[in-house]
Order: sequence, then C-alpha cells, then structure tokens
Amino acid sequence: MNSQIIQPPLVAWANGAFSHAPVIRKTTRIQDLTAVFADGQAWRSCDPQLPVYTVEMLETPAGEGELWTGVTHLNPGKVGNEFFMTRGHFHARREQGEVYFGLRGQGLLLLQDEHGKARLETVCAGSVHIIPGFTAHRLINTGSEILSALAVWPTIAGHDYAALQGGFALRVQEENQQICVCEVQNG
Repeated sequence: MNSQIIQPPLVAWANGAFSHAPVIRKTTRIQDLTAVFADGQAWRSCDPQLPVYTVEMLETPAGEGELWTGVTHLNPGKVGNEFFMTRGHFHARREQGEVYFGLRGQGLLLLQDEHGKARLETVCAGSVHIIPGFTAHRLINTGSEILSALAVWPTIAGHDYAALQGGFALRVQEENQQICVCEVQNG
C-alpha cells in the first residue's frame, strides 16, 4: 500500500492566522459600512479608509457539500458610541447554519431570526456558537483588542445583506464606560 501523509491547513489558535494553505483576504473599511451604524454624522466623520474588519478564508472549491473555513478579525473601535461590528447577514439559502469559535478578544455575537427576535452571546477565546439556519448574525467587538472568530459554513449558503436594510433589532453601545444594549424602535 502506498499511502501519502498530507499536511492540512493550520490555524494558530492564539491569533487566528492560517498557514500551509492559500488564503483569500478581504478587508471591510468604514466607507463600506453605509447605514450600518446608528450615528450617520459620526460615521461620515471617520476616515473612510479606516479598516474595521478583515476576513481570511481558506481557498475551497464551491458546491454542494463543501465548507468554507474563515477567520474574522474585527478591530476595536467605535463610531460615535457604537462599537465596531461586522455588516451582518442572513444566508441567501436561509436553511444553512454556521459555527463560530472565539479565538481572541472580547465581544458579542448578535443573532436575529426572520421575525426580528434578537439575542446576544458572549464571544471570547474558546467560546463555541452554533448559528442555526434562518438566523442573521453579526460580530461586535466590545473590547480593546482585535476580536477574532473562526467560522465554518457551507459554500452554498451565500450572503443576503438586503434582508437587513432596516438593521438589527438591537444595538450595542458604550454609555458611561459600560456596555449598553439598546432596542431599536421601528416605525
């Protein structure tokens, strides 16, 4: 028998860096997050080129049964009094779930179903988050260092940002040096 031992990709658990594999890298900047933050004036006053988060993904063939593996690195910071966050999305194929693993930093995972019911989970090194299908999700960095989370999701899931044009039902802000969760008033 002629077996070959292959070195799979590696991830450094302390910082989420990939090695031994090709990586796709995408940085999202303040200018890319139109209408994400509540305080539009504070958003407009930010440097449009300021990086908010970077996603690094292992190159993977797309198709039924394949999985993306990626790490989101969300910088610390605020727009006005609202913490930096990812854009957040539903999956285009709503039934597809996702798993997040906290690697470093402190933050929250905002989850919201299609009826607008929202909840928050604490993200920290070692936390595991099962995101069910039909659930929008967004990372929020409430700490002073980079928040990194490893994610695994089906390549067929896609992203649906348009379904959240009205935003999430909760906002996470800092008030009097405390984390404050505010319900968004619609209408």
